[in-house]
Amino acid sequence: MNLFGTDGIRGMVNEFLTPELAFRLGNALGKFVDKKVFIAKDTRNSCDMLEAALIAGLTSSGLDVYRCGVMSTPALALITKLEDSAGIMISASHNPPEYNGLKVILKGYKLPDEIEEKIEKEMKDIKYLDYKKIGKVFEYKLAVEEYINYIHDLYPKLDLSGIKLVVDVANGATFKLNPMVLESFGAKVEVVNNKPDGFNINRNCGSTHPENAKKYMKKDRIAVLYDGDGDRCIFLDETGEEVHGDKILGITAFEMKKQDRLLKDTVVLTILSNMGLEDYLKSKGIQIVRTKVGDRYILHEMLKNGYVLGGEKSGHIIFLDRSTTGDGLITTLEVLKVLVESGKSLFELSSQIPDYPQVMLNIKVSNKNVYKNERIFEKMKKIKDYRVIIRPSGTEPVIRILVEGPDFEKSNAIAREFYREIEILAREE
Repeated sequence: MNLFGTDGIRGMVNEFLTPELAFRLGNALGKFVDKKVFIAKDTRNSCDMLEAALIAGLTSSGLDVYRCGVMSTPALALITKLEDSAGIMISASHNPPEYNGLKVILKGYKLPDEIEEKIEKEMKDIKYLDYKKIGKVFEYKLAVEEYINYIHDLYPKLDLSGIKLVVDVANGATFKLNPMVLESFGAKVEVVNNKPDGFNINRNCGSTHPENAKKYMKKDRIAVLYDGDGDRCIFLDETGEEVHGDKILGITAFEMKKQDRLLKDTVVLTILSNMGLEDYLKSKGIQIVRTKVGDRYILHEMLKNGYVLGGEKSGHIIFLDRSTTGDGLITTLEVLKVLVESGKSLFELSSQIPDYPQVMLNIKVSNKNVYKNERIFEKMKKIKDYRVIIRPSGTEPVIRILVEGPDFEKSNAIAREFYREIEILAREE
C-alpha cells in the first residue's frame, strides 16, 4: 500500500490517518533528517492529536522538534529553507475537516518520490534510541514573524491603500496571518470565515466555494479566497466573477515579462489549463510548457529548466523567484501589485484572457487502456483549433475525455464523438 499520494500522506482521520501512522512517520524521519524538525498545522480539530503523535515519533528517533503552531504551508516551507532543515505540515489543504494530512518539507521543497518511498519502507520498523539521545520540544515563537518580515522584504514599496478587499480565509491556517499582512500594506480589509472551531475549515467557504464570498461583495470591492493551508488562492473581480488560477497566470505572466522577471519567457501549466490562456500568452510572446496534473510536476519542470512561473487553475501558483512552493499570500500581492501599477481594475485585466468552454465526459470501462487505439489517435490528429485530452482516472475505472475550444456546441459534439468511439472499442474487447 502506498502511503504517500501526490501531496504527502492524506486521508480520513482515525480511519486511514491514525496517530500510529503519524508516530511511525516521525520515527522514520530520524533516519533521514539531522538535528531538528519544524511542525506547523492548520485549524482542524485532529491536528493536535496528530501533532502529539508526530512529536513522540520524532523525539523518540533523536530529533528536536520546533512547534510553529497554526501557520500556512508556504510559511512553514520558508522556515525550513531559512533554517536549512525539515518540516512537517499537518493539513489536508482544501479538503473537508474529517480529512487531514502530513506533508514533509525539506529545505523549502516537497520530497521527491524516491525519498518518500524510502521513508515509507522505514516506517514499517520502529527504532527507539537510548533515553539520553531522545530529542526535545521547543516552542518556535519567531516563525510567523520571520515569514512576515520576509514578505515585507519582497515588496518594500507596495502601497495598497486604494484597495478594498473581502478576504475569505476558509476558517483555515491563514485566518489571522493573511488579513494582518494585507492590512499592513494599507489595504482596507473585511475578513470573512475567520472563526475556526476545528470543524468548519473549508466548509462552504474559501477558494473551493466562491459563491460564499459573493454575499459580501459591494461596489469597488474585490475578493480574495484562500484554502485551508493557504497555498492557493483565487479572486472575485468587481462584478463578482471568478478570477481563477489560469486568469491569474495570464495577468502576472505578462507583467513579469515586461519587468524581465519571466525567465525564458515561459510559463508552466498542466494539461488541464485552459486553451484560452495558452492563446493569450502566445499572443504576448510567451511560451507554455504543459505537465501532468499536480503542482509537484509543475515545480519539477520549473527547477529542471529554469522557469520561474507556473500553476494550476485551482489557484496554486508558484512564483519561484519569490517562494519554493505555491503561496496564496504571495499570489495575492503579485496580482494586487499589477492592479496598483497598471491603474486597471481586476475585471479589465481578467477580461483580456479568454476562458474557452470545456466539456468533460467520463466513461466507465473495465480496461483503462482501451482508448490507446489507432482509430482514436487518427481522430485526434484531424481535430483543428480544439484541444482533446483523453486520459485514464488514477483512482477509478474511468476514462476522462476533455475537449475545449472557442465554441461550446462544437466542443460538446467532439467530446461525444470520442465517447461513442471508446464505447465501441470497449464492447469489441
